[in-house]
Amino acid sequence: MVLENLQKYKVKLASNSLRRRELLSGLGIAYEVKVLPGIDETYPDTLSGEEIPVYIAREKADAYRKDMEADELIITADTIVFVDGEVLGKPADEEDACRMLRKLSGRTHQVITGVCLTTVDFQKAFAAVTDVTFAALGEDEIWYYVSRYRPFDKAGAYGVQEWIGYVGVTGMQGSFYNVMGLPVQRLYQELKAL
Repeated sequence: MVLENLQKYKVKLASNSLRRRELLSGLGIAYEVKVLPGIDETYPDTLSGEEIPVYIAREKADAYRKDMEADELIITADTIVFVDGEVLGKPADEEDACRMLRKLSGRTHQVITGVCLTTVDFQKAFAAVTDVTFAALGEDEIWYYVSRYRPFDKAGAYGVQEWIGYVGVTGMQGSFYNVMGLPVQRLYQELKAL
């Protein structure tokens, strides 16, 4: 194991996201999934940009703290899509997903993931930012994607690893994996430093 320093921890990923599980597994880390239901993901409206997902990742981590064991390391994360000062979270329905994709069409937006590493006596949070540029999307392309892929569990109503990413993403500055939901390269560096 490359991350020998993690052997003293029971690593827990606090996420229902299959993409986050896949990405963390790609690092070769032994972990378990531990999810508490009903964690509040609201944030103060005074926050903006990177502050938002970092705040939510910390709030998620704090929900686990009271029941943590001394040898546990909890990883929490939250991803937002940010464009024109507006946060595009998970769409409520098809109409909302189409609205979001229209807003992203032909423009550059930011995908920001906040990650928090927590033990009983330590906490570190950070954000990763990726600029993503979309081609102009036609209504037929937007409707095809939303009706076929049902991206209701994805911030900004899209998965970069799906059809819309293949045909729509024309450029990216930053981590591809961050856009999928977990900036694994940065996470790896932070875990090495523990």
